[in-house]
Amino acid sequence: MTTQVEKRIRDVFADAGCTGWLHARRLDSHSAQLSVDGDQLVVTASVYKLPLMVALCRCFDAGEIDPLEQVRVVPAQCTPGPTGISIFRDPVTLSWRDLATSMIVVSDNSAADIVLGRVGLTRVDETIAALGLARTRVVGGTAAVHASLVRETDSHTTAEAFAALADNDDAWTVSAYDPSYASATTPREMNDLLGAIWSGAMLSATQTAYVKDVLGKQLWQHRIRSGFPHGGVEVAGKTGTIGIIRNEVAVVTFPGESPVAVAVFTRAARADPSLPAVDAAIGEVARIAVSELRSGTVDT
Repeated sequence: MTTQVEKRIRDVFADAGCTGWLHARRLDSHSAQLSVDGDQLVVTASVYKLPLMVALCRCFDAGEIDPLEQVRVVPAQCTPGPTGISIFRDPVTLSWRDLATSMIVVSDNSAADIVLGRVGLTRVDETIAALGLARTRVVGGTAAVHASLVRETDSHTTAEAFAALADNDDAWTVSAYDPSYASATTPREMNDLLGAIWSGAMLSATQTAYVKDVLGKQLWQHRIRSGFPHGGVEVAGKTGTIGIIRNEVAVVTFPGESPVAVAVFTRAARADPSLPAVDAAIGEVARIAVSELRSGTVDT
């Protein structure tokens, strides 16, 4: 990667008031890639739901879990979150496959913890190992993160804990922000995961198509997708957000071209619950990286 491109990407992060890490590569060639501290260990936040999704689909392929099995869920007993099952008023019944869909499409915390409870951390670890992701780990689900935040902010509820984190007068050093303690990965390894999904190396053709379809239906358009408003461009990805952490990993495909995997992880200087400048920066650096790889001028 040229120094000029790296400087452009770093300047975008700086202007948005965040530190950022990026890796991008064409999925038709390991040699064409671009990295800005792409081997740095970073917090996944809800990006952990992507390796969890692959682990679940491996269980589907192995016949260990029936994707159509019906699961009854009581919202009042679920992990809280701004989307998904926990905002429902009444019990619902849905399949494992649809729980996983909600986990990705709206980043449903309740669905993710239910899926993790069924699959288990051991199977997630096995999936990560099979992928060769030596620096990626999932240490627990969203409920575990919430419990640690309540404890570390000396709060009584999850809502109180997040309110404390959003106070810019306090600089919290909670474990959820520290990749040494939280679920963590590197931008490069998340692109390796996306590459394994897109190549069909990890899953059957049926499950590969399912995962790609669900990632393509992710609701959030304000990060990587914002860098590609063009008609016909496909963006299939997974976001991750907690406090000052804002991330997304995705595959961007222009019509008739090879797909490009791009992973962007950020840590903001401010703790405001909404930081549209950082969200837009994620889209802008993704656009810069993908454009460079599409141009054919980047070899390593």
